[in-house]
Amino acid sequence: MSVVRTPVGSAERGAARQTVTISYAGFNRAWAAWMGDRLERRGLRVVLLRWDSPADTPLVDLLRDLKLAEGRVLIVVSEWYFQLGPRTHEEWNAALREVVAPDPARFAAVSVTTASIPTAAAVLAPANLTNMGAEEAERRLLDRLDLPADPLPDSADGLRRGPRFPAAMPEVWGGVPRRNTRFTGREALLNEAYHLLQGAEPGAGVLTLYGMSGVGKTQLAAEYAYRFGSEYDVVWWVNAEKRVTYRRVLAELAPKLGLSTGAEYGERLRAVRDALRRGDPYARWLLILDGADEPEQLWDLVPAGPGHVLITSRNPEWGEHNSRLLDVRPYNRQESVAFIRRRAPRLTEPEADQLAEALEDLPLLLDQTAGWLNDSDMSVEAYIDLLEGGVDQDVVKVSADFPLAFQTAWSILLNKLRETVPESVALLRLCTFFAPGSIPVRLLKEMPLDELPEQIAGLLNDPLLWNRAINQLRQYSVVRLESHEAAIDEGVPSGESIYLHRMVHQIVGKDMPPEDRREFIDVVRRALAAADPGRATDSRLWDQYAEIVPHLKYADVLYSTDRSVQRLVLNCLRYMWFTGEYSSGIKLGERALAAWRQLFGEDHPRVWELTYHYANLLRSGGHYRRTEAIERAAVERLRRERGEQDLDHLRMASGLAADLWGLGRYEEALELTERLYTVYQDLLGEQDSRTLNALNNLGFSLRLLGRYEETLDIDRRTMEARRQLLKGRHPWTLFSETSYAIDLRLLGRYAEAESVQAKSVRDHRLVMGPDNPQTLRAEHNLALCQYRSGARDAAGRLFARVLERYERKLGETNAHTLAAAVSQSCYAREHGDIDQAREAGESVVARYEMMLAEGHPFLAGARGNHALVLRNVGERDHAHALIEQSLADMTAAVGERHPWTLGCAVNASALRNLVGDPESAAELSRATVARAVETLGRTHPLTLSARVAYAADLRALRERRQAEKTEQEALSDLEATLGDQHVHTISARARNRPFWDFEPQAS
Repeated sequence: MSVVRTPVGSAERGAARQTVTISYAGFNRAWAAWMGDRLERRGLRVVLLRWDSPADTPLVDLLRDLKLAEGRVLIVVSEWYFQLGPRTHEEWNAALREVVAPDPARFAAVSVTTASIPTAAAVLAPANLTNMGAEEAERRLLDRLDLPADPLPDSADGLRRGPRFPAAMPEVWGGVPRRNTRFTGREALLNEAYHLLQGAEPGAGVLTLYGMSGVGKTQLAAEYAYRFGSEYDVVWWVNAEKRVTYRRVLAELAPKLGLSTGAEYGERLRAVRDALRRGDPYARWLLILDGADEPEQLWDLVPAGPGHVLITSRNPEWGEHNSRLLDVRPYNRQESVAFIRRRAPRLTEPEADQLAEALEDLPLLLDQTAGWLNDSDMSVEAYIDLLEGGVDQDVVKVSADFPLAFQTAWSILLNKLRETVPESVALLRLCTFFAPGSIPVRLLKEMPLDELPEQIAGLLNDPLLWNRAINQLRQYSVVRLESHEAAIDEGVPSGESIYLHRMVHQIVGKDMPPEDRREFIDVVRRALAAADPGRATDSRLWDQYAEIVPHLKYADVLYSTDRSVQRLVLNCLRYMWFTGEYSSGIKLGERALAAWRQLFGEDHPRVWELTYHYANLLRSGGHYRRTEAIERAAVERLRRERGEQDLDHLRMASGLAADLWGLGRYEEALELTERLYTVYQDLLGEQDSRTLNALNNLGFSLRLLGRYEETLDIDRRTMEARRQLLKGRHPWTLFSETSYAIDLRLLGRYAEAESVQAKSVRDHRLVMGPDNPQTLRAEHNLALCQYRSGARDAAGRLFARVLERYERKLGETNAHTLAAAVSQSCYAREHGDIDQAREAGESVVARYEMMLAEGHPFLAGARGNHALVLRNVGERDHAHALIEQSLADMTAAVGERHPWTLGCAVNASALRNLVGDPESAAELSRATVARAVETLGRTHPLTLSARVAYAADLRALRERRQAEKTEQEALSDLEATLGDQHVHTISARARNRPFWDFEPQAS
């Protein structure tokens, strides 16, 4: 049949003359958007009309309705256009002959598919746009509409940036699952998601698709990426079930964006977030966070900027973190029926409706069940009878979220799998002893195969059988490949993972014979043990531990008697301590202690080692009293049974000393750390890492007692020895660098301290990562160095960042968080909002009161700091009472010559003067100067502050000559020590009364 081509508009008059209505299936929206943009640039009016095909409306009527559209109707031909409904080719052929054939001039078409389409579609004479570039596709489009293909003027073409040519991928595309060619419906959700994101203000384009498990959130997000991806320059998919995985995958975007960074993923992550925020090099980006069920763990890492973030989650609490929400519910019945008929063409529409009702329209179950029903000769009625016949009290329901009893449905599916590829059932059951979600199957493929059960050894050792099992599970949508770029027939390469839905994981785990359970759990335990990197102190291996830890619970490793599995547990606890995962580590340690005491008894060496690691985590979490009770009992028992030179006893005693630090019992801790260092020296020599740990602990005990010169010498020796023994970037070496810089700062050597700490911070970030507690300790000290040196703006910004990350990582009551909160509140008092400082100070005192016993020096110091806030807001009497209490408590806790007590005295003398007691103020200042000179030296910054304060008190007593002499001598020493332009020198010259901020030293 010859087709008469009519120019656009010839069939209508007036406004329609310059109109083209583009009719397209939602699946092909990117093509419609691109064509519409190319036509609008040439002055045409374009109407985009998404084609829908309700099954209850005859096709002939739908096509006649389409003829009512304005102008020429351009149909985007694809298999999707003809499958909606779904309709048979025979139905389409009849409708096209009846409606289109008599009036071909109203219609034009372009084809974007190579798949089979109804033969009568030839009446549309579609121009083929597949397998060609954008310029040729545009030329053919224009030719089909009888429009001139003259080049557009540069000015017209450059007015705006239109959609990308759909056959061309975005500049950066990664991780997106393969497009689901069976995707059905969801048009309203997709359109709403698109408009919510497109209409968002810059920096606020965050949308969460939330809903129950199995409802199709991931498939919806993937379809969004394909349908609208041409409008973005960057589309990046991230598995966001775990914070560590999210961080790593987002960091992998750095080289794709052309960012110049080091190899450490923390550095790459920062660069990526900054590039997305700035929109440089790409402003049109789409980031998809899949499976982000714990917003509290991830919200701070969601990039801001001109692009869009699409989140899938079961948790609607994302709405509290600046995200719009879109509720994803099960299919409506029409969508369910259409999906089932596409998945299982042999089923009729009434059968599809019956099946959808039985499975409550849940997409995951529809996909799995329809898939195997299509391959089976079982009728839908028979299947539903089986399903309903199994619903009794013995059937396990998955959870309250799933009112339908799935156990029977899954039994049917598993039977089908057993009949075809029985190894696929073995593999599926094996996977349930990993955590649900991403299953690192390479751990199975890489483990030694000796002595494995026959069915598992055969599966792991035969690539063809392995691929066949994987593909069988994928065919029924039981698992999906995490490798999104591999072709379907490539199986699962050794470096890949498969994804097992949480619901599937739960059901399969309950439907397993006891003998399989025993065999499979042992296999997974061995796989995890074989994957143990073996060095929890090596930060380069922390990603590997982060991958292993979530699976420990599901493999029930705590009840294994395998020594390698037990060693894995200990290494994971050590890793969790190094990386600040204290809460999770404490839970694991508690369960492990209960299990191992039951397995081995109280006195087994493994139990003692486990107790040590558990106590470290407890202490780091701030549970000093609990830890002290545990370790004191262990120390006494080991001393009685093994003697004072036993290494387990010494290690427990070292932990006990750290507990004493936390409890404020510094003299007792010093006595213990001195003895331990001597014993370690005698037993192991000076250059053993355990001896150096003991030397480090001795230094910290001395610092807590204010003996800063001695501490500096010890920390320098420790640092240099660790550099020789452990090398420069070992965590312990980096820890010593920060300790050394703290000592320099506490001695008033601010410039030197800042130089050492700035370099160490860079190394910490590179080696430990930006949010590791040890890195935050280094950054906190750097901020304090900057503050003392006078770089107050830089210090303020860093104080705020450190505190926010401490709170997120360790919680608000951790000792390090509180130390950072003290610094932030002091900074706010002098350079920020005094009301904010007051609120922060009250919060710090309240948290210390909750955590610590009355009389603890940290509590006394925090109250002293808060007294300064009260002074600044005019509450003199309250401030005076509080500082006097602080001074008395601090004196009782650490003695009258401790720097902390001297600092409290400097503040107390100021308050005494302020409330009208200059004689008492001067007497306190005189005594403070004498003690400070004796303890810290004449030119220490705290001594200088005391001398300046004393001069002010003498002036208040009208002893002008003595005041002038004292002041001039102090100013001269200030200029010589800190420089004549240092902020302290300038302030003293202006006769501003000095103050002192208490700084808790958290262990």
